[in-house]
Amino acid sequence: MILRPLSGVMMVLLALSSHALFAQEAPAALGCGTLQNAYGPFDYRTDKGRLGIVEKFHFGPGQETLSNKVGLGGNIDYTLRAFPNHHRALMSMMKLGFLERTSKPKGADYTIKCYMVRAEAFRPDDAMVKVIHGLYLIQSGAAQEAVAKLEQARELDSYNANVHYNLGLAYFDLKKYELALESAHVAYAQGFPLRGLRDKLKRAGKWRDPVAGRAGLVAPNLPSAPAEIVPEFESPDKGTPESASES
Repeated sequence: MILRPLSGVMMVLLALSSHALFAQEAPAALGCGTLQNAYGPFDYRTDKGRLGIVEKFHFGPGQETLSNKVGLGGNIDYTLRAFPNHHRALMSMMKLGFLERTSKPKGADYTIKCYMVRAEAFRPDDAMVKVIHGLYLIQSGAAQEAVAKLEQARELDSYNANVHYNLGLAYFDLKKYELALESAHVAYAQGFPLRGLRDKLKRAGKWRDPVAGRAGLVAPNLPSAPAEIVPEFESPDKGTPESASES
């Protein structure tokens, strides 16, 4: 029997199949369920045609701002099961956890950590998911883990001002001020509008204006501002929901 080498198309199909299998199994192995769902799962970045009906009934302004308390956790959960990498829903679930001081908000099927794991397993190339996960880790007091997560995001999208800004926040928490300053310079050179990182560095006496014309600081032809801003977020008690009451 002569074994023939796999064609390029076959290798791609096998790779896609392996990724799909990993995406289904990885969350389950961590106790975070499977990604199989009656509707979806769909990619928040590309499946815009399927997004409207979910947001109409489950993730309107009231759910995003946490002002509509009726079935709040369940509605955000539904959104994240249909669109595991829904950036705004991930942020809202994180905020809800801190608001309720719990790792598993009322009505949610999973912990906040699980929603991050599921989103990353579903679309490991989504840099914004890693940014949000990194922000969650920062707010949970896990700055070292946040740096690792945000450095992964930077590898995926080095031109993303959100990545550099939040990486700077994580470096600052670790007192790595020069790295925080470098990240801040890149983020602000790209038009990032939030001043929190700059203010932190100024209060610590570590802020310096960037050197004009410094080579390599910012890649050419970057957009003037990031397409999607992850807002600065302070948890109500500045602690991790995992350490808070589960009641």
